[in-house]
Amino acid sequence: MTASAFHFQTLNPDTILDALFEQGIRIDSGLTALNSYENRVYQFTDEERRRYVVKFYRPGRWNAAQIEEEHQFAQELAADDVPLAVPVTIGGKTLFEHQGFLFALFPSLGGRQYETDNLQQMEWVGRYLGRIHQTGRRRHFMHRPCFGLQEYLLDPRALFESSLLIPAALKPAFLHSVDALIAAVTPRWDENVTMLRLHGDCHPGNILWRDGPLFVDLDDARNGPAVQDVWMLLNGDRKEQRIQLETIVEAYEEFSSFEVKELTLIEPLRAMRMVWYLAWIVRRWDDPAFPGSFPWLQDEDFWRGQTATFNEQVRVLNEPPLQLTPMY
Repeated sequence: MTASAFHFQTLNPDTILDALFEQGIRIDSGLTALNSYENRVYQFTDEERRRYVVKFYRPGRWNAAQIEEEHQFAQELAADDVPLAVPVTIGGKTLFEHQGFLFALFPSLGGRQYETDNLQQMEWVGRYLGRIHQTGRRRHFMHRPCFGLQEYLLDPRALFESSLLIPAALKPAFLHSVDALIAAVTPRWDENVTMLRLHGDCHPGNILWRDGPLFVDLDDARNGPAVQDVWMLLNGDRKEQRIQLETIVEAYEEFSSFEVKELTLIEPLRAMRMVWYLAWIVRRWDDPAFPGSFPWLQDEDFWRGQTATFNEQVRVLNEPPLQLTPMY
């Protein structure tokens, strides 16, 4: 993989038009870039006035087999009446290649923003998560990875140690906070937890509302514990989160059994997400899109704040985990 491919520098409008033309798609509008840091995503209208989204996958992130598993999962979910964006099939394929770039087409589906404080909408989402996981339990991803300590904590720790983005004077304290977080998460992580195919990144930004929820972006789909698709929907103080959790779980269990013991993984998963997300930005820093989008990463105050945030998460990990009321 060349540096230019990594930076998407060779993915210009002509390249995109040629890639689409090869699949019989002729654009009748401009290309509107949509918000995506990891991949490059564009919306357009074809000559028959059909609206599409084309996604060009970041080279080196997922291989073809891993992307095809994602597409197969989406097709299974759609067949089970889960509302989500499903890749378009052309000539029996959903994944295509042009000049070294893997890409896929999706119908352009609009919707309103999911309301994170609306318990009725949250109930709907919980019900569909149960259906997603019902499908996800049928088999495992064979090519995509599982949630685990190595990818989400240990590999990022090694990256931070070698990174020149972290100010030298602040790095010892920052690494100490990462080590403390790893030490707190490790005994709380259950290697024997039941793994299933997940959405993987089920935060409110990946849910649209169209007379019900519409799930988008399975780019982070992988094997993991069911609670991974639940905890990112919780917000507010502990009392509010408990009400939300009970709302989601009651609806979820109309289709899937929820393992209450997985609630002990909420804060470990949150810690893993915090570390992984920061490492993702550091890892992508050579992509020109990242310094302009995350300029605060070069400020000393950010790293002081991040150290404090990790230390606070260690404190949270030592508190009793969120639980359901006895009626569940």
